[in-house]
Amino acid sequence: MTSNMSFAAFDVETANPKYGSICSIGISIVRNGKRGATYSWLCRPPAPVDTFAPVNVSIHKITPAMVAGQPTFAQRWPEVLATIGDLPVVAHNARFDMNAVGQACEHSLLPLPTWQYGCTRIWAEQQLPLPKYKLETVAAALGVELKNHHDAGADAAAAADIAVRLAKLAGANDLAELAQATGTRLTRLGKAQR
Repeated sequence: MTSNMSFAAFDVETANPKYGSICSIGISIVRNGKRGATYSWLCRPPAPVDTFAPVNVSIHKITPAMVAGQPTFAQRWPEVLATIGDLPVVAHNARFDMNAVGQACEHSLLPLPTWQYGCTRIWAEQQLPLPKYKLETVAAALGVELKNHHDAGADAAAAADIAVRLAKLAGANDLAELAQATGTRLTRLGKAQR
């Protein structure tokens, strides 16, 4: 099983409580059920929301000085899109990450990507009896290694491994089957261009 599991796990960190203030992006690529390369980039958040809040910095340890010489979100975005390509996307608490992408794209005057995506948190809620469903709780329950929590690349890698383990639990061959087995479905982020 899981032989057709090919997807990109995705995670962002934000500079402040505004969802669009993306300052770090992580992607972990899974092909045929095996996690391969993981990528992590820093970026300057979009100008309208580019301040760093102390509470966010205390969580992810990314400071304004660390992103000062980095590309803006808009400049970094083509590399992110190229890395994901036409793969479906998963994220842990995908609602947060997809809202962040939507708002960052809006601030940056960029079109939304036309990703199909699913949420490992929701899938875990359907399959695992846990007191909480935070990334670290689900990772521990499934024996998934989570190095350096709140590093976007590390969180994406953990979400990738969680998706593969949940698919095995469900007897699912791909993300669509995993979604179906958990009574959910993959959601489309942006509209496809005609």
